[in-house]
Amino acid sequence: MRREIIVDNEIQVILDKIRYHYRRRAKIALYKLLQNTHPAVLSDAFRHLSEIERSDIFQYIQRMSILKDFLPELDDMIIEELFEDKKPDDVAQIIHNLPAEDMVDILALLPQRLSEQIQENLDKEELEEVQELFQYPEESAGRIMSTQFVTFEETFSVRKAIDRFQDMDEDTEAPFYIYVVDQSGRMVGVLSLRHLLLYPRSTILQDIMEKNFIAVSPETDQEEVADIVSQYNYLAIPVLEKDNELVGVITVDDVIDIIREEATEDILKMAGAGDDREILHKSTLESARIRFPWLMASWLGGVLALTIIGVFESLLEKTIVLAAFIPIIMGMGGNVGTQTSTIVVRGIATDRINLNYVSSVIFKEIRVGMLLGAIYGFLLGILAYYRYLDFQDPAMLGVVVGTAVFSAMAIASTIGVILPIFLNKLKIDPAIATGPIVTTSVDIFGVIIYFYIASILIKI
Repeated sequence: MRREIIVDNEIQVILDKIRYHYRRRAKIALYKLLQNTHPAVLSDAFRHLSEIERSDIFQYIQRMSILKDFLPELDDMIIEELFEDKKPDDVAQIIHNLPAEDMVDILALLPQRLSEQIQENLDKEELEEVQELFQYPEESAGRIMSTQFVTFEETFSVRKAIDRFQDMDEDTEAPFYIYVVDQSGRMVGVLSLRHLLLYPRSTILQDIMEKNFIAVSPETDQEEVADIVSQYNYLAIPVLEKDNELVGVITVDDVIDIIREEATEDILKMAGAGDDREILHKSTLESARIRFPWLMASWLGGVLALTIIGVFESLLEKTIVLAAFIPIIMGMGGNVGTQTSTIVVRGIATDRINLNYVSSVIFKEIRVGMLLGAIYGFLLGILAYYRYLDFQDPAMLGVVVGTAVFSAMAIASTIGVILPIFLNKLKIDPAIATGPIVTTSVDIFGVIIYFYIASILIKI
């Protein structure tokens, strides 16, 4: 907590200083401040500037050495804003020192025509690297891997491998591991840098390398890559073509970004707010457009619930007290349904739920919903009895209300556990199940059950 407060304060101080120097047109002081600020902190402060301030201040940053660390930290919307109105050759000049994977990330955000024009202004080597990464699907390992890595032949000695490290280019990806290849360039083993330094210098790599290693293909989904890295606690993972040719490396810092992005998407879906991670930076109309279809399910569900209530209008007119309990029955069902679906979705995402043996999870969550429903149904039934003692049959009213709450929560937990698993089987992101779909369906079933029970048990 203390560290978070310090970081937040640092960002605010940097933001205030940037604005102070910018408004006073103190160009030298502003340049020094930007140059001496950590790129991660600067990017956080940068997003809080106005569009005009960002445009002007970026003119300084684009000429600095921190640019290659600063740009990847920016939000997608801000990158689009900075580059969309620039000339293709200017953009090419700005990004030409970036790693190929970062170039691809930026170019993929821009309109296709502008992206193609920018690529035409890249030098031959950069263009080849960019086009190689563009051939892979979006959100795949191929799109996020670094092509700046070093391989070591299996016949190398430890001494020769260390010498090669010392001659390594500064743009090469952080060498957490030694990737060993045969004479054909196929990866045959891996060795951690720590273990390399522990062996005598005359030792041959093929004698000490680990021959059983984990790798991914360029087409592997980035979320699966993140799961593998987190499961095995790797600092980096190799990307291999079908013939075991090493084409790239994905490091843990890239994986952290993936985890954050995927978690943000899931949270937005679970809240029924779309899946656009940049929604905070959208305009009012754009944000409303994104969220509109996700709310349509709730709206339609509400209309359907209203229609159902209308069917039982005569019952409500004769027993108006029933209307008082509609919100709590719908609310309790919706809450337990959301809780259950959130637990299941997270379990699926983190592999805590084995999808080959889901019956135990399903029946457990149903039992939990029934237990909670029994407790809250009993409490609400007692409350209904004592609150409406003047009702013609307060005991039966308590039974109706209590049974309705129990039934609504039991059904809600059933829907909450089965729907995400069903969607996952259909290869549909189960995160959407915790949004309007669960709450709306639970509301409808809750209302139907409530009035059906009341129509049977309460004598009018």
